[in-house]
Amino acid sequence: LNEHYARHYGGRLILRFDDTNPNKEKCEFEESIRADLATLRIFPDLVSHTSDHFEELQRAMQGLLERGLAYADDTGVEAMRQERDAGVASARREQPREENLRLWGEMLKGSAEGLRCCVRGRMDMQSKNKCLRDPVFYRCKADVAHHRTGTTYKAYPTYDFACPVVDALEGVTHALRTIEYKDRDAMYEWVLEATGSRHVELVEFSKTQFSHTVLSKRKLALFVENGWAEGWDDPRFPTVQGVLRRGMTVDGLREFVLTQGMSKATNLMEWDKIWAINKQKIDPVVPRSVAVAEEGAVLLRLDGPPEPVGALERRHPKNEELGLRLIVRCREVWLEQEDAAAMEQGEEVTLLHWGNFVVEEVRRGAGGAVQEVRGRLHLEGSVKDTKKKVHWVPRLEGQATRVVLRELDHLVTKAKIEDDDSLEAIINPRSIVDTPALGDPLLKTLARGEKLQLERRGYFIVDRPAFPPGRPMVLIKIPDGRSKDMSMTSKVDPSKLIGAQGKRAERGAE
Repeated sequence: LNEHYARHYGGRLILRFDDTNPNKEKCEFEESIRADLATLRIFPDLVSHTSDHFEELQRAMQGLLERGLAYADDTGVEAMRQERDAGVASARREQPREENLRLWGEMLKGSAEGLRCCVRGRMDMQSKNKCLRDPVFYRCKADVAHHRTGTTYKAYPTYDFACPVVDALEGVTHALRTIEYKDRDAMYEWVLEATGSRHVELVEFSKTQFSHTVLSKRKLALFVENGWAEGWDDPRFPTVQGVLRRGMTVDGLREFVLTQGMSKATNLMEWDKIWAINKQKIDPVVPRSVAVAEEGAVLLRLDGPPEPVGALERRHPKNEELGLRLIVRCREVWLEQEDAAAMEQGEEVTLLHWGNFVVEEVRRGAGGAVQEVRGRLHLEGSVKDTKKKVHWVPRLEGQATRVVLRELDHLVTKAKIEDDDSLEAIINPRSIVDTPALGDPLLKTLARGEKLQLERRGYFIVDRPAFPPGRPMVLIKIPDGRSKDMSMTSKVDPSKLIGAQGKRAERGAE
């Protein structure tokens, strides 16, 4: 959204890393963020760090202390929290300016006395907005080296103080922020005025919240640390890498964000809208293929050609640019158990991309499952007149591609996640469902990240190619927006087919 408005109005986009806490900042975090932005085709005009302005920030704080607009405080963390909540002023609030400056000097040196202190803005301890009750603007951290400045500085500004000052220093005209910062707007403006900084316009928009989705970085980290997810690119994660691995497109993601725009309405959104937009992006450009669930697959014996015969058809029925695909027709093909079970003797059925056949016999086992179907081709029959049209995979010795069709669901079972929720209590025990399948022989040629449509099953993305030879490829189901819970829905529901295997979320993906 920031990038869109910067380009639309001929402005500049600034990517700033708020590296004000040496305990948390690491170079690899920055590299990951920059890589994600590049993937999204977002290229900032300026990349900066709050640490670029540590000297200016120290001078600004020095000025506040000299003018009595801030004070040094050694009140303990818990006591300070209780005082702020009750609107009780700190005992240090009225101490002389000289004492504040002395303690500030100790903080800058990182002395034992300085480590016990912080600097607070002298605002309004009686304000109904508790954010304005003398917030902390500087704290001393002498025991940890900063990843960019090393041990040069012992005291560091908080985000609340640094952000408005640096915004003004870097020429920001409009600061776009999510509405969760609304209570801190008055503090932002106070800091600008108190430091004599240039005015910055604050523009707010709602934060996108998704149903059944953990967005907290801290909680997502717990999924990774506990092995409930395989990493930050887990396709069940709401991260850039995660949703792209699941089949989201950059264009789809961008369109979704822009359709939300600068709305201030706060609501819990379902995932169906963003995936429906994504479907519109991929449907015209992904090739078609086919796969049949392996366990329970039914052999159809036909009076077809004695030797396999190849036929060329478009990889996409409406997109010539995708080229042609080879379809091999032979006397024996694999059908879905579900399709075979619905067939009746004498019925005419259409084999997609081939033609019609007449069912001559349906052989069932003791349990009622179909074991084999026999039929004779009736290629002169009209495909428009048949009620049943089924996909199939040729039975060619050693040629079918072994495939794992992977369906993903929400990581958690609760729609709206609360701060005090225990993740272990709401983790989804069946967030991964795998269906082993037999796929078209040409699926072996697909590389990781390629997308396709398996007819009558839906859209998929290659998560693991068929390499080395013999290892099953993994295709992740791409949601299409038809179901609100992201669960797979298709004419052939893998969860109902023999061989569908559920996995607990804590086991993660293979």
